[in-house]
Amino acid sequence: MLTKANGCIINLKLATTNISELATDFIKDINISFDSSIINVVAALVIILFGFLLSAIAASASKKILKRIELDERIASIFEDNSRELENFQLEQWIPIGVFCILFGITVIAFLEALKLQQFTAPINAFLEEIYRYLPKLGAAVILLVVGWLLANGLRLAATRGLDFLRLEERLNNQLQNHREENRFSLKNTIPQALYWFVLLFFATIILDALGFQGTLEPAEKLVEEFLLYLPNILGATLIGVIGWFTAKAVSQITSNFLASIGIDRLGVKFGMSTNSQSSLSWLGGTFASSVILIYTAIAIFNKLNIEAISEPIILVLSQVFTVIPQVFTAGAILAIGYITSKYVAKLLTSLLRGMNFDNLFFWLGLPVQQSRFQNNSATKTPSEIAGIMAMVAIILFATISAIDILNITALTALMQGLIIVFGSILAGLLVLAIGLYFANLAFNLIITSGVSQARILAQTARVTIIAFVGTMALQRIGIATNIVNLAFGLSLGAISVSVALAIGLGTREIAGGLVKQWLKELGIRS
Repeated sequence: MLTKANGCIINLKLATTNISELATDFIKDINISFDSSIINVVAALVIILFGFLLSAIAASASKKILKRIELDERIASIFEDNSRELENFQLEQWIPIGVFCILFGITVIAFLEALKLQQFTAPINAFLEEIYRYLPKLGAAVILLVVGWLLANGLRLAATRGLDFLRLEERLNNQLQNHREENRFSLKNTIPQALYWFVLLFFATIILDALGFQGTLEPAEKLVEEFLLYLPNILGATLIGVIGWFTAKAVSQITSNFLASIGIDRLGVKFGMSTNSQSSLSWLGGTFASSVILIYTAIAIFNKLNIEAISEPIILVLSQVFTVIPQVFTAGAILAIGYITSKYVAKLLTSLLRGMNFDNLFFWLGLPVQQSRFQNNSATKTPSEIAGIMAMVAIILFATISAIDILNITALTALMQGLIIVFGSILAGLLVLAIGLYFANLAFNLIITSGVSQARILAQTARVTIIAFVGTMALQRIGIATNIVNLAFGLSLGAISVSVALAIGLGTREIAGGLVKQWLKELGIRS
């Protein structure tokens, strides 16, 4: 019994000892946890306070720096057209706020880490890791943006200074001869601005690539790549165009001055052209020379640009034009030579015929009234002058046919040949009629001077007969209704024959009766 009691007492002592040890350990743990929590809270408070001060100082410093470099004014000067919209978008205020928010956000994360609140900091840390991973790309993009902006401004400034030095805009506007300011072409603004935005576009693709926007970058990369591949063609075409333009202007001036110096404008006056500098023959020659050079320049530009949809039809048309130009020049030369030759031939023929007394043609043909009228009226052309004009027209017609034949205008050639045939037939008919009138008048005079009885009636009859016969021949030669003319001539001749027969028969009826009686008596005796 005593033994059991001692065992219980011993167990009770052991339990008491264990409880006291557990209590002691618990109190120690509480003290340690309380001490570490106090330290963490104090550290967190220090971090949040220091971070807030650092964020405020950094924001204030960035604001002062931005104010000093006048960031808003610089951006507004770049985007002058949208300066009103940029008034509410002030980077000098928003950038310091962004700096403060970023630094204070980092401070808050450190504050939560100091308090051992991992359940709040874990997603924030993951987000910040992504941001930190992206910061090098963002920094590279910013650096590229600054470099691109500086390079674009440098090229724009260099292009402006170069154009001012070369005075290309002034020379171009002088060549265009356009004195109105609103219509002047401004190379000084166009080319530098084009270079500026091209450089920015080029760097935009690089910046997007640095930021990792491959999906967004593909169309822009293709655009820039195609443009860069095509840029040598554009530059070459531009260079060809500029050289061709100035060459055409120089050749135009040289040609105009040369033609004016040899006195070609005086020749143009003979053709009714003016001596004005804008409508003289020398100006036309210079304009034509410059046009030829510009056409060749246009062909070279289209070939350089490789725009087949536009270049091939234009090149085909221009090739046809240049094929026709020599033919046109040849035709023009033939017409000019024909015209000059016809004038000299007309004058020569008129002088020769006048020396041969051809102006008495109407007297020879028995037309004294017309002859006197031609002699008294100075405004009326004489027969020799008419013959000269006819020769002139004939030569011009033959020259025109040759010129049209060179131009390969088949329908017009056939028409002119038909006109030549018609005019030739008319001329031949008039010649036949003139010869007939001459012989009719000659027969009339011969019969009148023969002294026979009723000479005037016989002479007039002979003349009318010859004129009718020759008139029929002339109409047949001209080709005016040949069958009708033949029929009319036959009927007229038959009517005249019948009339003569009737007149003779009725007029000599008694004489004829006596002769018949005499013949009958003689026959009766013989019978």
